[in-house]
Amino acid sequence: MTGLLEAAASLSSAQRTSVELTQASLEAIERDDGAVKSFLRLDPEGAMAAARASDERRVQGRALGPLDGLPLALKDNILTEGLETTAGSKILKGFKPPFDATVTRKLREAGAVIIGKTNLDEFAMGSSTEASAFQKTHNPYDLTRTPGGSSGGSAAAVAAGMVGGALGSDTGGSIRQPASFTNTVGLKPTWGRVSRWGVVAFASSLDQVGTLTRTVADAAVLLEAISGFDANDSTSADLPKPGAQAGLEAGVRGLTIGLPDEYFVAGLDPEIERAVRAAAAQYEALGATVKRISLPHTRHALATYYVIACSEASSNLGRYDGVRYGHRTADPKTLRELYNKSRSEGFGDEVKRRIMLGTFALSAGYYDAYYVKAQRVRTLIKRDFDEAFKTVDVILSPTSPVAPWALGEKLDDPLAMYLADVMTLPTSLAGLPAVSVPAGFTANHLPIGAQVVGPAWGEALILRVARALERETRFFEKGPHRAGV
Repeated sequence: MTGLLEAAASLSSAQRTSVELTQASLEAIERDDGAVKSFLRLDPEGAMAAARASDERRVQGRALGPLDGLPLALKDNILTEGLETTAGSKILKGFKPPFDATVTRKLREAGAVIIGKTNLDEFAMGSSTEASAFQKTHNPYDLTRTPGGSSGGSAAAVAAGMVGGALGSDTGGSIRQPASFTNTVGLKPTWGRVSRWGVVAFASSLDQVGTLTRTVADAAVLLEAISGFDANDSTSADLPKPGAQAGLEAGVRGLTIGLPDEYFVAGLDPEIERAVRAAAAQYEALGATVKRISLPHTRHALATYYVIACSEASSNLGRYDGVRYGHRTADPKTLRELYNKSRSEGFGDEVKRRIMLGTFALSAGYYDAYYVKAQRVRTLIKRDFDEAFKTVDVILSPTSPVAPWALGEKLDDPLAMYLADVMTLPTSLAGLPAVSVPAGFTANHLPIGAQVVGPAWGEALILRVARALERETRFFEKGPHRAGV
């Protein structure tokens, strides 16, 4: 499967049809996904029907835009009418939504072909896509290693060439970290840029739908399709679309790029540090100014994030009670037994861990000491970024402090797993846009990503900066070895 714009060009020139593209995607999934395990379910009948409709529109000269006829995948916490959506959890097994999420509807209206739903850590809680209730996803660049999480299924599907693009969700790094691990481009828009209506909630003040693609230009076109105001989402920003495609090739000459001291510290893999500093040097060669900056409250971001995210998860997941939809325990004797057994049987260990942490933080006597204090520290973290953007245009850092680790390596050490997101969490807490772009490979041929962070609503700027690096290095062209997938 080629990239989105490349595939769109083949449709516009009549070299290929949407039916052919869709069939090729389904064949690639059939051939390779037994090893990668990126998809939880496919919709071949619906996909082929959408492809045929797209081809008919093109014959009539009524193509809907660049995404019309292109196969895409959706993370399985994004609702799809009539197609099972589980959020990777047994508690939602069998749930077929009665409506589409706003982003799903927008993609359908753009003519996209929804090929299927991708695997994720249960309720998007995880960093390795091993916490799914159904299967563990493997990294196409090394099948013994994680593709990252929680959007690991979407990232792996794009990296393996099964689809040209996919949607994921990012609460604390769940798009950017998998992108870093799979040599793809992962974009988390500004919180409020893309509607969350119809997306299974984890932490509502942090969750944001974004994109996983092979190239920056593909990310820009997909962002344009899904962004915009939605009256169904009270947190949706009533702003014009970001216009990210127009200035992609403008380069970085005259821009100032900040390197935060707090992101280049002990614990950062030396190979990753070298790759990101090489990216900074590349930007200088292209005419940008690179300067050191400080984001002093970064050291508090991990603790702050897990208090807030777990507290909001505890609240959001209270609705899964065995009564209205999803898993219900067999033959409960009392209402309490119905609640207790349904939730105990339906939720996995990581979700239970976060619910308990969050419930404790919100409990009487601890709410002020934990949740309220965490929100105050969150404000300080945001102010760090506000101050930084007075002197720099964007911020450059590693996306992850470590390369993809072996499957199973961190499962018994939750703290080590949480630390893998330490460089993406601050941006999420501040609600800012960020993109992970391929920045090289380790000596073991494992992908490395660089993170570009911008001010609020600065998606066009960070994609422009990411594109400048992509254009010079072309790391995205190095796909996984066919024998490895």
